[in-house]
This record gives sequence, C-alpha cells and structure tokens, in this order.
Amino acid sequence: MNALEKPATSRRNLLVALPLLAFAALAALFFLRLGSGDPSRLPSALIGKPAPALALPPLEGLVHEGRPVPGLDPAAFTGRVTLVNVWASWCVPCRDEHPYLEKLARDRRFTLLGINYKDSAENARRFLGRYGNPFAAVGVDRDGRAAIEWGVYGVPETFLIGRDGKIAYKQIGPINEQAFALLLAEIEKALAG
Repeated sequence: MNALEKPATSRRNLLVALPLLAFAALAALFFLRLGSGDPSRLPSALIGKPAPALALPPLEGLVHEGRPVPGLDPAAFTGRVTLVNVWASWCVPCRDEHPYLEKLARDRRFTLLGINYKDSAENARRFLGRYGNPFAAVGVDRDGRAAIEWGVYGVPETFLIGRDGKIAYKQIGPINEQAFALLLAEIEKALAG
C-alpha cells in the first residue's frame, strides 16, 4: 500500500463511521431523556393562569342524598381552594386512583370537582356507584373540548386551583402514593397562601 492510499482509506472509514457515531449519540440522548423524568411532572403552560371559565352540564341522573349533583360552575374556583379531576369510566388508571380521591374528598378545607371525559352517562354513573362519588360536582365533557381548554394530555389528570382562581399545580396521570404526598404538599401551600 502506498502513502496516498492510506489517507484515502482512513477518510473513507471516517465518512462511514461519522453517521453511525451521530446516530448512536442521538439514540443515547433519546433514551436518557426518555427515562430521566417522571411524565406526571411535565410542565403546564396553564400554571399561574386562571382556570378555564367553562361551565359544564351535570352528569345526567347522578344524585347524592336525594339531590341532583350539579355540573361544573367556574364560579366555584374563586375564594376557595379547589381540586378538579378529569376522569372516565373506561380509564383503568382512574380506578386505581379512586381511593386517593375518596381520601381527598374527606378533607373539607377544599372542594373536589370532577370532569367526566368522553364517557356515557350510564357508564359514568355506574363507575361512581361502584367506587363511590368523591365529587361535590361533576361536569360532563362529552366531546373533549373542555379538556383541550384545560390542557389535558389524557385521563386521569388533576388540577389544583388556588383561592385566586388560578391553576397552582397539575398532576398528570393517576394519583398514586407518591403523587398523593406531592399533591397534599401542594394543597397545604395553596391553603396557606
């Protein structure tokens, strides 16, 4: 092999290796970013902004202590700390988080409201009949437009609204033991503020 062939071969090997190295670096970055965070901690553009002023109709036929359960009224968001949970009867993680919602509903220092997302009234009533109704009011979002206004990624999601009517915290995904502890800390902050 002469001296001119050696640099040409090295250059050719480098040209072949560069795309492979670039791909490997991008793949490593992708996998590191994919596994590096808790998806429930995604930032929300709505934090610090007023809760959407959308009135939602009540869940047809839902009663509590002989009285119809009201729909979602945005006036409920001012002057009181409020949790809004977006749920559906067809959502398996919604079933998993339901015991935590029941615990939250026992605390009378704030109000727990629900948005029933893209569900049938019959299935939603059956779900609440089976697992319990922790909500003081349940608004129905049949077509998903309200969820878009709330910036919902998917069900379940829970929003904490401060006394000023602004969204203070957003829990993406089901409330589990870890998320419950974080949510309680955020509620305490909102109640103190």
